[in-house]
This record gives sequence, structure tokens and C-alpha cells, in this order.
Amino acid sequence: MNSAMIKGTGYYVPKNVVTNEDLSKLMDTNSEWIIERTGIKERRWIDNDDESTSSMALEASKNAITDAGIDKSEIDFIIFATLSPDYYFPGPGVTLQKELDIDTIGALDVRNQCSGFLYALSIADQYIKTGMYNNILVVGSEYHSGGLDKTTRGRGVSVIFGDGAGAAIVSKSPDKNRGILSTHLHSQGEHAEELALIGPSTRRWVPEIIDNEGKDDQSIYPYMNGTFVFKQAVTRFPQVIGEALQQNNLQTTDIDLLIPHQANLRISQFVQRSMKLTDDQVFNNIQKYGNTTAASIPIALAEAKLEGRVKEGDLICLAAFGSGFTWASALIRW
Repeated sequence: MNSAMIKGTGYYVPKNVVTNEDLSKLMDTNSEWIIERTGIKERRWIDNDDESTSSMALEASKNAITDAGIDKSEIDFIIFATLSPDYYFPGPGVTLQKELDIDTIGALDVRNQCSGFLYALSIADQYIKTGMYNNILVVGSEYHSGGLDKTTRGRGVSVIFGDGAGAAIVSKSPDKNRGILSTHLHSQGEHAEELALIGPSTRRWVPEIIDNEGKDDQSIYPYMNGTFVFKQAVTRFPQVIGEALQQNNLQTTDIDLLIPHQANLRISQFVQRSMKLTDDQVFNNIQKYGNTTAASIPIALAEAKLEGRVKEGDLICLAAFGSGFTWASALIRW
């Protein structure tokens, strides 16, 4: 059986920087309050009609293709993870295929929110291992800012999220001891509405929301039970990281770099302390970009690689937890 490796990475974020001070002009908040609760200092928000979930994915994909040293014509499958597609349907995978101007290859959309990129990576891993495909483009892209409640009422959620995209080329590894060692996926749907966007949906179409309750209906904005989500996250992160290490007969001391989903810096710090990891073993960039959901891990991975934090032979652990609830991990020998 083949071994799958991440051959190239890339990311893209909008140029528009939104600082905590900028948000204080929109809602009753301040930088100290935001940093204390989330660790975030700024985020990127789309501020023009030319950018979208798919357009950001396109730029991230181009960078990943260049980094992988392949031609776009060599890509034979696309897996696109997002909770913020350009359209209700079709999904953005086909839009990306069109914008890349490549052959009529398959395009799969993944809806696992914060864990979306790792679910997509796990699928790509299996396709490469079985020999079905040779080079798979895996993307996470999110356009949050257009759907946030940017008033004091929504500040508990809106200060957290940012826009951006990350991508990876997953290919057959020339060395069976190098590449994705294992992936681990979990879900717990009983807590689905603790972090959710209830409407619009097939149960609550837009006309119903507007006609019956008006634009003040809070179901059109994301809802998060922050305290409950935090408690679940700091439990599930160590569990799924430990599961990956145990399956591969490794210890936390073997990890060269843990790249967690950038949900909240306080969650990452809690997990780091609980697992006795050093600062050099953990990569965080939520301070600059906020929570970009399915895009956060590929953005962080690409940035860490550019900074020299990811090197050949390193043991890299990726882990995520979020809406669903879903959580996942991937262990990679780079």
C-alpha cells in the first residue's frame, strides 16, 4: 500500500486587517477584553465584492501547487472543506476546479467545520494509499465576516472569526516511512446545537425568517455556548492527540510540532500545559488571523513551513475540535 505525504502547502488571507481597536468602534468591547478571552489581536476580513470563499481558495491552491513543484494538470482530485460556501449549492469544489482551469476531475465538498481540513486530509490519505489518485488538492477556505453579528449583542462570537484559505497537495510518498502515519476522526452529534448556525436552512428558509420574525431573528447568526465548547475542547484535544501517538507507539516528547486548530489561544495553551509540551513544540497564529475554521490548520501549517518550523523528518501532529461536535487528528512524518 502507498504512503501519502503533503508535498506542498500554501495559504491566502485578505489584505484588510481588522484590529481589536477597529471592533471597539462597532461594538462595546476593547482589545484587553478580546485578548484576555481569546488571545486574538487582529484578523482579516474581506472588504470588497471581488473576494469569496472560492477566490481565496484559488490563491491558496496556486501557492500550494507552486510549493509542491507540480503542474496543475497533475492534480486528479479536489477535496474542499468549508462551512461558508459561495452558494447554498453547488459546493465550492466545482468552482475551484473551474477557476483553476483544469480537467473535469472529481470535486468533493466536506462539511465538518473546524475539523473539516483534517477530515478532508484523511479522505485524501486513503485515496492515495489505495492508488486511486496521485495528486489531490485539499483545501480549507472560510468567509466568515459577511455573516457575523457585528454589534455588542454578537461580540462573543464576532470578535473570534476571520477570513482566509489554506491548501495542501497530497501525493504518493517515495518513502513509506515518510508521510501521513495515521488519521483519527470522531463526532458527537448530541451537542450539535451548542455551536451552530440554525438558519437559514432547509428547516428555516430565508423568507420564513424575514416574514415571520424580521431581521432581528438571531438564528441567522452563529451561536456558540462558549464555556461548554471550551470544556469539551480541552478534553477532546488531548484525547485525539494521544490516540494518534498511541497507535504509532510514540510519546508527546517525540512531537516536533503540534499545530492545533486555531479556535482560541486559551484552549491551545491549556492543551499545551496538560500535555507538558514546550513552546517550541506548539504553533499558534490565531493572534494574527483569528479563527478561520476549516482554513486554520492549513494556514498555520503553510506559515510554519515558511518559517522553518516544519522540516524533513519532523513529527508533525495536527489536531482539531469544533462544531458538530467533531474532532480529529493526523500524525505526519514530514
